[in-house]
Amino acid sequence: METLIKVDLSATPESQDCLHNRWHPDIPMVATVKPGAEFRVECIDWTGGQINNDNNARDILEVDLTKVHYLSGPIGVEGAEPGDLLVVDLLDVGVLPESEWGFTGLFAKSNGGGFLTEHYPDARKACWDFHGVYTSSRHVPGVEFAGIMHPGLIGCLPSPDLLKTWNTREKALFDTDPDRVPALATIPYAPTAHMGRMTGDAAAAAAAEGARTVPPREHGGNCDIKDLTRGSKIFFPVYVPGGGLSMGDIHFSQGDGEITFCGAIEMAGYLDLRVNLIKGGMAKYGVVNPIFMPSPIQPNYTSHLIFEGISVDEEGKQYYLDAHVAYRRACLNAIEYLKKFGYTGEQAYAILGTAPVQGKISGIVDIPNACATLYLPTEIFDFDITPCADGPTVKTFDSDLAVVS
Repeated sequence: METLIKVDLSATPESQDCLHNRWHPDIPMVATVKPGAEFRVECIDWTGGQINNDNNARDILEVDLTKVHYLSGPIGVEGAEPGDLLVVDLLDVGVLPESEWGFTGLFAKSNGGGFLTEHYPDARKACWDFHGVYTSSRHVPGVEFAGIMHPGLIGCLPSPDLLKTWNTREKALFDTDPDRVPALATIPYAPTAHMGRMTGDAAAAAAAEGARTVPPREHGGNCDIKDLTRGSKIFFPVYVPGGGLSMGDIHFSQGDGEITFCGAIEMAGYLDLRVNLIKGGMAKYGVVNPIFMPSPIQPNYTSHLIFEGISVDEEGKQYYLDAHVAYRRACLNAIEYLKKFGYTGEQAYAILGTAPVQGKISGIVDIPNACATLYLPTEIFDFDITPCADGPTVKTFDSDLAVVS
């Protein structure tokens, strides 16, 4: 497998022109391949090395989120034109041998927060060791599971019109409450933009309007779909000549929703890819956002506890078919359950963000309550967590997530 893009984990991201951290149609391709080509792309972790393998969460508290995500690319495909579909086969996903560990962050509310930031507003960190396909953490004892390695972020460059659409609609949302913490949207920010191989005045102009990489959009981007692992296939809309495929934010494992924001097990790694084209595919298939076919490879967990949540918030306020509120309540219900076995809330929160947890919208029509469910695999624990007449066996764990010190 040819390594098309190689990264240097000992160097700063800004010194590597095969990386970029904004979306813009004018970012130059770092390589061009033919349809049918197979190649390897190496990626740094999404923060660019800002997080350390230690027992102090200060780096989580102080991480500069205006710099993320650092992406490898863009890669052009010969013959790709706007309106085509770029077909990407994920042949393999793996760990770089010089970095066989990962991290999970509970981000402080003041610096991004997470799905449950009102309940867990302080910075915390868990570091994970990799054992082949399995992972465990000194900060979350009693748990080991097989990971579903995948790119959290992968997509194509936007057209000028699409970039303008993104910036216009997200700025309008941001302006409804510009002082909100966390912010309602991440709008362009030039000072920390890294525009790949763009230089001079062109790079400065692009940096001022380049879209941040935080949300998913029509081109793909930061979708955080855990099932995009080895063996899956993705169909990306093409918006610029060549397509401009970029990727990064590789996860060793993640629960559906990546609920702690940095909720997956983040790592440096590589992707082995094959690319092809469907000419005119966007119109042929009515594609607006990417579509994908999942991998045949999945962890074989067959026993789950399923936690339900409805559209009633923690204060008892009723919402109308609100799936966001329902899934939050399902997560909180699972956390309260795990706390009965001796876990702290933060440890339970981290488990839901990293283990191969399934999240589902189970009901969306029965007014006024949507029903969301969270499937927690029981086999990942080294003790029995199923309900029984004797009640939970309370464990005494000798560690917790790292705090700021």
